[in-house]
Amino acid sequence: MPTHSETRRLPYTAAQMYELVADVASYPKFLPWTAAARIRSRAPIAGGGEVMEADLVISFKVFRERFGSRVTLWPDQRRIDTEYLDGPFRFLKSNWSFRDLDEGGCEVAFFVDFEFKNAVLQKVIGVVFHEAMQRVVKAFEARAEALYG
Repeated sequence: MPTHSETRRLPYTAAQMYELVADVASYPKFLPWTAAARIRSRAPIAGGGEVMEADLVISFKVFRERFGSRVTLWPDQRRIDTEYLDGPFRFLKSNWSFRDLDEGGCEVAFFVDFEFKNAVLQKVIGVVFHEAMQRVVKAFEARAEALYG
């Protein structure tokens, strides 16, 4: 089961980066292999957060799958937690955190852990997993540059 974690310092505010990552509906505009996104529902929760259920369609070569996730948004803590609901995974969890830096800009921390139900697919993805996750993080950085740079 691959995991990936990465921390980056970026020249944007934590609020800007939080808003960019929280905008799941815009992922197909810039995120590699994301063919479509649909927000199923949004609801406020205790503690000032919000829960969103969303579907993403991932398309890579002959592989095209929809999966659902529960995205918990914590704007005051600038944290986003994602849990798997349904689709081709055995499990999937990810989280983002955003922190302003005293010297300007912000620190963005990203973590993902998942496993596909299909062992063959899991093995294929395992070979390119870290490179793929780096491309995803770079896509968020490029989107930030386009929006805020």
